Amino acid sequence: MEEFPKRFPKEKERDIYSLWQKSGAFNPDKLPLTLAKKEPFVIAIPPPNITGSLHMGHALNATCQDIIVRFKRMQGYKTLWIPGIDHAGIATQNVVEKTLIKNEGKTRHDLGKEKILEKIWQWKEKYGNIILDQLKIIGASCDWSRIRFTMDKDYQEAVKNAFLRYQKEGLIYQGERIINWCSHCGTALSDIELEYREEKSFLWYIKYPFKNDPQEFITVATTRPETMLGDTAVAVNPKDKRFKKLIGKTAVLPLVNREIPIIADEAVDQKFGTGAVKVTPAHDPIDFEIGQRHKLAAIKVIDEKIKIIRQLADQKPASPQGRYAGLKINEARKKIEEDLKKEKYLLKKIPYTHQIPHCYRCHSVVEPLLSKQWFLKMKPLAKKAMEAVEKGKVQFKPERYKKVYLEWMENVKDWCISRQIWWGHKIPIAGEDDVLDTWFSSALWPFAVLGWTGDKQKDTESKDLKKFYPTTDLFTAKDIIFLWVARMIFSSLFFTNQIPFKNVYIHSTILNPEGKRMSKSLGTGVDPLDLWQKYGADGVRFGLAAKAGFRQEIRFKEEDYIAGRNFSTKIWNATRFIYLNLPASPVGGDEKTDLPSLEELQKQNLTESQKKTLKYLSETIEEVANNIEKFRFDLAQKSAYEFFWHHFCDKTIEEEKNALKNKDKITQKFLLFVLIASLKMLHPFAPFVTEASFQELSKKINLGKTLLITQPWPKI
Repeated sequence: MEEFPKRFPKEKERDIYSLWQKSGAFNPDKLPLTLAKKEPFVIAIPPPNITGSLHMGHALNATCQDIIVRFKRMQGYKTLWIPGIDHAGIATQNVVEKTLIKNEGKTRHDLGKEKILEKIWQWKEKYGNIILDQLKIIGASCDWSRIRFTMDKDYQEAVKNAFLRYQKEGLIYQGERIINWCSHCGTALSDIELEYREEKSFLWYIKYPFKNDPQEFITVATTRPETMLGDTAVAVNPKDKRFKKLIGKTAVLPLVNREIPIIADEAVDQKFGTGAVKVTPAHDPIDFEIGQRHKLAAIKVIDEKIKIIRQLADQKPASPQGRYAGLKINEARKKIEEDLKKEKYLLKKIPYTHQIPHCYRCHSVVEPLLSKQWFLKMKPLAKKAMEAVEKGKVQFKPERYKKVYLEWMENVKDWCISRQIWWGHKIPIAGEDDVLDTWFSSALWPFAVLGWTGDKQKDTESKDLKKFYPTTDLFTAKDIIFLWVARMIFSSLFFTNQIPFKNVYIHSTILNPEGKRMSKSLGTGVDPLDLWQKYGADGVRFGLAAKAGFRQEIRFKEEDYIAGRNFSTKIWNATRFIYLNLPASPVGGDEKTDLPSLEELQKQNLTESQKKTLKYLSETIEEVANNIEKFRFDLAQKSAYEFFWHHFCDKTIEEEKNALKNKDKITQKFLLFVLIASLKMLHPFAPFVTEASFQELSKKINLGKTLLITQPWPKI
């Protein structure tokens, strides 16, 4: 076998990872005593969906987490990184049903609830852990013995008890309110599960005649003429002088002939259209609130299949709107426009661009509908969650996201927590078929993964909950601050009376080279596994960490990953050069070179250049540590890179080559000391090549039987 191979074989990465796992280094209960003297450092991984595969956002997030986890482990903290996956209710049910339709030509309704749930569990067992296995490829040092799933038996108990506790405290209620309905997914969505897209449409100007004077009218502007079938008022702003005399009068709804009042409400935007708007409480959230204030009827005219209802609540089958019954809303819009023209109610139609809500999972247009759902009262919960951030108990990194969080919490609305699907946590009420929003269970993640079930006896007996909660840091993306981060904070405070974590690091969004959001389906994405094949795990990590600072968005540049591969090669080559210039072991003997201590080295007659290198190394180690603590992984990596490549390799080793050739022992000890300290410093960023280098060096040097992953952080 070649003594210290010329190239670091990428194939060795799997062997090294296996070595780490077998050593127990990822498990805080198995860490060497010398490393487990301090308080715990804990991260609960943002659980990826069981439908997921690794994308650049996952890779960036995991790399940042692994950097700080490895750093803290080397510092001596009892370090725990808890892995897990989310059941992803709507997404998983959709994926399984698509597979079912493709393979068997059947929908979930053809199979029935019991059979489809059986299919989903089978799918989960086969594909559910794929993304976690992919995270191992880039070196994620999670404690895999503690892997959690949001549909585990004890996790289900936690979710059930959380719901019942909220209900007992009067925070959960069932009521008819406007919800966001995705007809494709067949379920309600919360406000923050929507994506708004700009679309070109029209603004229709319609005459609403007065009851006592049909020749006179008030003109209403609307973007949705099809919902006029459910109008129960016309509203104007009370400060709008144009309509002062009309407030209190009665208008007649065109096509339907329903008598509706003209009311005044401050929610009306005077600058929109004519300043007079139609009020449809069953199909618009603002109209619903206006309806509540003015005690207006809420007439539902669109059903869950996004069709005009066949019979309206207050009309007979033979009523005028019967002509639209059963039509899809786009068809109804077209027919209503034709009838408004024919009956001379339509004054004009002008182009208009506005924001349309779409489902963030399937991207279908979302319809506001009046529906009976379960809700969680947010105002009482939001108060404590705001205080925790305002007082600095929970800190956002970068700090600008603190304002984003607080503004949303200040204006938070009650959370619609029920979903009309089959896969998920069943609402624990007798006779209730709905399940809970996936984010309801995810909100319990920081403490439920450590054994919290909501059962006092069980929670008291949970060793992990005692030892590792609250967690330390959370790493996540900006687009789930509201969906997940805020909900974990108020849930933790409510159920455990503790903050769930101290720091929330919001990583950057990686855009494609043209500055657009990455999307595999649109062909604008980059697969991190393709990069791994080209540049190795350390190369990928280097490219990601190089940009992992406080910027909101970063553009993908392949040069970053090429530079990462080159740096890994540099680490390997520098180690190999020093290794080959160390004294050879006696033939057939076990004698090895002793690693010099700093004290021993300082007693030697070091040159000024060597002293400067040690000083620079000391400053760099401190700088790297400080920047990791500040979540500036980009700056930390840059400092380590600058020292190792430009100072140690380009300058120091070159200066010491002649002394090495002459087998100068001081030079050998000096270079060996700096190299080992550098490998430790670089380990969080490039764990594979540094560990492999360390293991090769151990063939000639007395490094003990430990792995680099559990070596102490260097101090000089």
